[in-house]
Parts: sequence; structure tokens; C-alpha cells
Amino acid sequence: MKKLFFVAVLSFGSLTAFAQGEDVALETTQTAIAQDDFSEIETSDLPEAVSTAVSTDYPSGSISKAYVNKQEQYKLEVTLEDGTTGTLYADKDGNWIEL
Repeated sequence: MKKLFFVAVLSFGSLTAFAQGEDVALETTQTAIAQDDFSEIETSDLPEAVSTAVSTDYPSGSISKAYVNKQEQYKLEVTLEDGTTGTLYADKDGNWIEL
């Protein structure tokens, strides 16, 4: 069920990006600015709570890349075993957040 939700969110996000037209460029720029604060780290340097959250909520997922910002928020590039990829954000306690 969680895989289905993950795929649905990714699909919905890509479909709405095309439907928004000109606004997409502005949103992409704002998102890129917010994400510039992240620095890449080794996946082994992730807090245990973040790694546990991924393995609990996405058991077939693996973290391919990890990033952290000054507020100790983590950006995770996750790949599911079916090849689906996505980006998740979590705080240092392993709670999912939206940026």
C-alpha cells in the first residue's frame, strides 16, 4: 500500500507540473533556492531515526543519496526495488516533512 501511495504521489506531482504552465518555472526556481542549502553526506552518516523511517515506511526502498541542511533536515533520494525513484524529506528524528 505504501508503494502504491509513493508511486501515486510521484505520478500526481509530474502531472500537475505540466498542467500549471508558466507557474512551474517560478516554483522550480523557488524550490531550487530552498534546496541549495543542502550538502551531500554519506548515507552511513544519516541518523538512525531517519534510516529506520525509510526502512519502516519503504521496506523495498534504498537510499541512493543523502543531503543535510543547517536545520538538520535530510533530503533523501530513494529508489524502490521496482525502479521507481523519489525524493523524501525528514527531520533528524525521522519524521517526514514537506519543503
